[in-house]
Amino acid sequence: MDGDAVVIGRESPLGQDLALLFQRHTADMHADTPPESIHMLPRADLESPDIAFFVLREAGVPVGMGALKRISPDHAEIKSMHVLAEARGRGHSRRMLDALIAHARAEGMSRLSLETGVQPTFIAARGLYARAGFADCAAFGDYRPDPNSVFMTIDLSGSD
Repeated sequence: MDGDAVVIGRESPLGQDLALLFQRHTADMHADTPPESIHMLPRADLESPDIAFFVLREAGVPVGMGALKRISPDHAEIKSMHVLAEARGRGHSRRMLDALIAHARAEGMSRLSLETGVQPTFIAARGLYARAGFADCAAFGDYRPDPNSVFMTIDLSGSD
């Protein structure tokens, strides 16, 4: 595939052509995670001054999304990262993660954290984060320990 066909840019989460991404993300989160352990933000809540929302487009079609939520002056959290199932296997998740890390660094973040699930459907995501340098950590921000959650973090203050 032509690399020029893949573009990641900052957009509004309320864009009309993003409905499928949010429908699939919501369905995946509810597939095997108990409701009390689902920590995704409602779509409208992603439209916030503390959140940078990004869309990955392939030939103009939105196939992935990710967001960073600032939780302190130097600490951000990855929220709502998702790539459509039919677009997986092409490196899009890594592209989005790299874009989120680069944005966090550009915004002066020294730490980037995330919450993901323990269920088998999250094995690939946890592997992606670990390969990027994220390590397991304690619950952070407003989270509390949850047997259905894995918390991970990466120190961005060092050099690449």
